[in-house]
Formats: sequence, structure tokens, C-alpha cells
Amino acid sequence: MMYVVTGGSGSGKSEYAEQLAVSLGGERVYLATMQVYDEEGKQRVARHRAMREGKQFLTLECPYGLEEYVRKPENYENLNGRVVLLECMSNLAANEMFPADGGMRTAEQTKETVLRGLHALRSVCRDLVVVTNEVFSDGVAYDPGTEAYIRALGSINVSMASCAHRVTEVVCGIPVDFPQRTEKETI
Repeated sequence: MMYVVTGGSGSGKSEYAEQLAVSLGGERVYLATMQVYDEEGKQRVARHRAMREGKQFLTLECPYGLEEYVRKPENYENLNGRVVLLECMSNLAANEMFPADGGMRTAEQTKETVLRGLHALRSVCRDLVVVTNEVFSDGVAYDPGTEAYIRALGSINVSMASCAHRVTEVVCGIPVDFPQRTEKETI
């Protein structure tokens, strides 16, 4: 099954997603997508590791290239049949759109790359919990690159929600589940 957990920054979505993954039982993998560039990033990673302590997650890192990552035999073995918590789609989409070489992919290229990777991941894990950020609710005007990223992430979120078994928005630490259609699309 696939679960999508969304919310604003500091909403409690990560904690909720971890609790959900634990409640699903079985072996768990935390698939981290954040690239650490500075002290703030290091502190964020440390905080998330502390939150997972004692929850028996195998932590793996995949900041980009999810489709290729899943297909590598050693990664496939670690993901196959397990509950996977992907934290978070926002980072993965940003890393795909703005690669380290300084280029920039289009919103559509980013969406296609990310969804292919998500489909590959979904095909090997038992259950998938994806954390993502709420977009379009702040009413702020951004530069063209950021606007393109927000459009890409929004489109990815819509695609994930259309095939998820459950979508939950966490607001001020309170999970709000959305009713789901009985027919699911595929990623």
C-alpha cells in the first residue's frame, strides 16, 4: 500500500509518518533524500535520527536517481518486501530539478524522473510512506526557478495522491485523513 503524508514546515508530518511506518509492522527502511550542505542541514539530520532512535529503521540515502538506486542489486535487497519511509519528496524533487552540475531540469522532466523512481520503489517494497510538503498555500511570489519547482512538486503530489491508499495532511500535529477514491491510478 502507499501512503502520502503532507503538511507545512514544522507541522509534525515526519513524526506522524514514522509512527505510521512503525504501525505497519515488518522490517522498516528510512530512505533519506536530503543533501546536507551546511550546519543547519546537519542539525536537521541529527534531529530526524534522534526521532527514529529505537524504531528499528535501516537508514539508506538516495538524494537523486531513485529509479537507478532501486534497481541496484544491493539496494533492491534492502528494499524488497519492506516498509519504506521516503523522507522527503520535496528534497528529492529539488535535487532532481537542480542537479549538482548547476543545470536545471524542467518541471515536466523533474516530475517524470521522480515518478519513474517512485514507481520502481513502489514495485519492490511492501508498503510505501512518502512525506512531502504542502505547496501553493503561502501566497508568496517567487523567482521563476522556485515557481517551476513548486509547480513540479505540486504536480508530483497530485500524482502521488491519485494512487495512494491514504493521504494525510498533518496540521499543527493533528493528522487529517482525506477520503480516497476506490479506483487507484498507477504512478
